[in-house]
This record gives sequence, C-alpha cells and structure tokens, in this order.
Amino acid sequence: MKSIAKPLAFLGASALAFAARNGTTPQTPSVQGTTLSLPMQIALSLTLMVLLPAAIMSITPFLRITIVLHFLRQALGTQNTPSNQVLIGLSLFLSMIIIQPMATEIYHNAWEPMDEGKITASQAFDEGTKPLKTFLTKFAREKDVKLFLDISKSPAPRTPADLTLPVLIPAYILSELRVGFQIGAMLFLPFLVIDLVVASVTVSIGMVQLPPVMLSAPFKILLFVLVDGWNLVVGSLVKSFYT
Repeated sequence: MKSIAKPLAFLGASALAFAARNGTTPQTPSVQGTTLSLPMQIALSLTLMVLLPAAIMSITPFLRITIVLHFLRQALGTQNTPSNQVLIGLSLFLSMIIIQPMATEIYHNAWEPMDEGKITASQAFDEGTKPLKTFLTKFAREKDVKLFLDISKSPAPRTPADLTLPVLIPAYILSELRVGFQIGAMLFLPFLVIDLVVASVTVSIGMVQLPPVMLSAPFKILLFVLVDGWNLVVGSLVKSFYT
C-alpha cells in the first residue's frame, strides 16, 4: 500500500517535499530557477493534491473499470444495487492492483532518490513520468494520439517516448472511453435477449399491463449468478490490461 500511495501523491507533493528537505528557509528556489515562498509552495502543493482524485480517475484503469461496472448494473436492471460506493471501491482496489508495478517503479526511481536528497524535484518529476508515459502509451490509440497532436499543433514525435503528457493523457482517456463502451455493449447483449424473450411471452399471453422488465429482472440475475458473472467480468477486465 505504501508503494502505491506515495507515487500517486508524488506529483502533488514533490514541491513540498523539496522545500521540507531543504529546511524552513522563507525563500527556496523552484524547479524553474525562480524563487517561491514556502507558504506559496504549500498552497501550490495543496492545490495539486485537490486535483489528485481527478488524476486517479483519468489516468489509471479506474476509468475503464467504472464504465464497465456501470453498464453491467444497467444491463442487470438492478437500479442502485450494487451501490455507487461499492462499485467505486471495487474499481479503486482493482486499479491499485493493476498499477502496482508502475507505482513501485515510480516510487523507487523518483520518490526515494528525491526523499534522500540525491536528485532535485525536477529530476524526480522527469523520472516519475517515464513509467507513467509507458503505461499511457500502451493503451492510447494511435488515432487518438494523432488527434491531440493536431489539436495542439505539436510536431510528430520520433518515438512514442517523445510524446508529452498533455497529448498522452487526453488520448488515453478517449481510448479508455471507447474500450469501456465496447465492453459495456457486449455485456448488454445476453441480457437484451432475455428482455426480448420475456417481452414476447408476456405480449403473446396478453399480459400487457405487467412491465416485461419486472419479469425479466429475476431471470437476468439468476443467469448472472449461475455463470459466476462477477468473477468473469472482473477477471476479464483485469486481464484486458495485461494483453
């Protein structure tokens, strides 16, 4: 847990750690060579920490997993069961498992040397973004990367490692949205068949006053339980990040 939590907070806390390591002098040099007061560095770090939840949701597997689980709940027709808190908690812990190798690499290559005073915050940031770029590049589609290169009017990189985070992050988000919707559509199909069969039966016997969804819900839940659906869905989701 320690090796995951610290790298996730690295981008937000790097400036504060840099200041704390160098004492409590009122003026310390920033990574660009200008001077910022310690209160300003603390305010800047706290601002970045506020943005940390959005970063966790956007640049980790959390995005794809939450979309798929939301579609699954809608396909089952169980309304608010499981609750949003349960789905978010499951997504968060699955994301932590998947990004553990990347987080460990960031921790050892960036956080530890900076904490020991071997490298500056700027160097730690550069080292910490390398594993992140590798992860984002693996799942960002070339088409989406090209889109944001055109939008930002950036020159085409010679290698994927030359891509910048302002291009990679939105490209990764678009790619994950596409994959999440694709998986969600596939999850809907078997339950849609059950809805169609139940609707056809109820109409044929004249039960037009009874909503077909009310009758099909138990059958969908029973089918999902019989095939051990949670194990299949979660297992397939996690494996999709290792293919």
